This record gives sequence, structure tokens and C-alpha cells, in this order.
Amino acid sequence: IKAIVVGFLILVLLIPSAFIQGLVQERQERQEQVIAEVSSKWALGQKISGPFLLVPYLTAEKNEKGVVTEVKRNAYFLPEKLLVNGTLFPEIRKRSIYKVVLYKTDLNLSGTFNPLNFSALGINPSAVLWNEVRFCIGLTDNRGIAEQLQLQLDDSAAAMDPDLPANGIASTGVTAIVPQALLNENKSCTFSIRLKLNGSERLYFTPVGKQTQVELKSSYTNASFAGNYLPVTPSNSTNGFNAKWSISHFTRSFPQSWNDEKTGIDEAAFGVELLQGVDSYAKTMRSVKYALLFISLTFCLFFFIEVLQKRTVHALQYVLVGFALSIFYTLLLSVSEYLGFTLAYLIAAAATVTLITAYIKSVFDKWSVAVVFAVFLSVLYGMIYVL
Repeated sequence: IKAIVVGFLILVLLIPSAFIQGLVQERQERQEQVIAEVSSKWALGQKISGPFLLVPYLTAEKNEKGVVTEVKRNAYFLPEKLLVNGTLFPEIRKRSIYKVVLYKTDLNLSGTFNPLNFSALGINPSAVLWNEVRFCIGLTDNRGIAEQLQLQLDDSAAAMDPDLPANGIASTGVTAIVPQALLNENKSCTFSIRLKLNGSERLYFTPVGKQTQVELKSSYTNASFAGNYLPVTPSNSTNGFNAKWSISHFTRSFPQSWNDEKTGIDEAAFGVELLQGVDSYAKTMRSVKYALLFISLTFCLFFFIEVLQKRTVHALQYVLVGFALSIFYTLLLSVSEYLGFTLAYLIAAAATVTLITAYIKSVFDKWSVAVVFAVFLSVLYGMIYVL
């Protein structure tokens, strides 16, 4: 009967464990809110879509009434070669007890555009609005632009503006008018631009070049390479990372030029994410999930000591030991927010073991029993920490 009662108490004590899990989730959500708030004031995670040429043209179409009208459409042309070379400078900002990973970048984008092949798209060159042809770069968050952008097209220089026209690639970004003289010549057009960009948590690129090469280095040590492509030469060490991507147009699903329809450029994005590692909240949540194992093994030892010592222990005393085990998680959560998980785990475990050992001594009035309990709990906490 006593064993059945103890088993029932184990299940009952899972209720405070569930409350503690809710508390951990609440604190974790608060951390995410702070990260989102700080990032929104600095700049969000950036994705560089482009560069690309946006070429407006007029085409004759019939409306529902059969009347032929001129409609403005867009044609998109991607570069023959795209080279990106740069450095990412991480910054750790603090808001209260929380840390947010921000970054600054210094990127050089360069490459070439082949002569525009309008016949492949069925476009009459005379229908092209040459004075509206634009060089465009899509950015996730224009607030991250750190300084004026100067575009170099062959030997011509042009300042870029944030008024990106409506298009099917990016909703925000920067653009510059392309002189018609550069597009009419039967030769390639080279471009280069230095992009100093701020962002948070992640930096992605899109492989818009027929051959895209990206080299990015940083002193940040906890980076993850993510997206649709992994670097061909990743190097992630205690000194930071130096990653190189080389991507051919054969590996993606969109062409080098197309008319107004949507493409899968976003799905092909790749880059780096600046992780904070497994933070204290994630580790605390993992620990709470072992609550059933903690309580069950502790109660089992308590029960067998009671039998062997031939000493009756009231069910309420089991409940008090169970509450002491639950206090461990609240201590772990609160202390880890300030001192880190490892030191918090040591403090919380020591406090809990001391509390329960003193109580067992008062119940059985034997130091030998209390010491056995202390050693058992210490080993159990050590095992869970390793897990």
C-alpha cells in the first residue's frame, strides 16, 4: 500500500514540474522578445538578393473587352559572374540580463553583366524603356545600410537610392539608373560596389551569378552555415570562421533572365547564422524534463531506506522532499540568468542536496543514512548534468 501511495505521489509531483516548464518557456519567450526588439532598432537579419538589372518594357495586350492597350512589364537579367568578398564584425549587445548578437559587415560586390539578350525573351528592343533601366540590390532591412552606396559601372559612378521599384525579387533594397550607353554596346558591363551593412543573427546571399563566389570571414566563433548551399571550404575554429562558397547556375532552379513571372531566388539563399549556443533556458528545460527520473529514483531510495531502517515515514515527508527537488529547478533558472548554467547548476544542486540531507538527518536521526542520501543525490545530479 505504501508503495502505491509513493507511486501516486510521484505522479502528483509532476504537476509543479509542469508549472516550472511553463516558467522556463515564459522566460525564454521574454528573451526572444528582447532580441527582436533590439534587432528591430539596429537591423534585422539581412539577405542580399542580387544584384540584378530591372528592364521595363511595353507590350501590347488585350483587355477583357478586347481592346489592345500598352502594358508595362519588367524583364530581369542576372550577372554572368558575381564575386562577394568581405568581413563580418560581430557585436554582443546587452539588454538587462539578455545578450543579443549583432554585426557589421564590410562587403565588396563585383562582377559582370553580359549584353542583354532581348530576343531570348521575345522583347523588341524598341519597346524597352531605356531611361528606366535600373541596377538593383535587394536587402531585407534598409536600416542596416551604414553609409552612402556608390555604384561603379565600367568607368561610370552613380549614387544608389533606396527607392527600389516594385519587382518580383525583393520588396526593399537599393537601386540606381543605368546609363543607356552602357547597355547598347555589344560588350559586357562590369560593376562593383562596397556595401557596409548592419544586421543581426544571420547574413544570407543569393546565387544570382551564372558563377557565384562568396568569401566571408569573421572572428565570431559560434557560427552555423545554413541555407541551400554549404561552403566548399568551411573553416570554423576558436579564432572565428573563413568560409568560401562557389555556386554554378546548374545547381539552382531559375534562369539568367526572365519576364515578369516569379522565381525561386529566395529558396536558393545561403549564408551564415550567428548562434548563441545552447543558452541557459534550453539547458534548464532539458533538466526539467528529467524531473520524473529525479523524483522517482529519490523516492525509491527514500522508500527502501524506510523499509531497511524499519522506520515509518509519513507521506507528507515524501511530498516535502519532492518539493525540495522542485526548488532545484527554480534555483537553476533564476541563478543561471546571471551566472551561467554550469555555476548555477552547481549552486542549485549544492543547496538542494544540503537541504534534503539535513531533512533526512532529522527524519531518521542517523548521519549514516543522511550521508548515503547525500552521495546518492550528488551522483544523480552529476549524471543528469552530463546528460
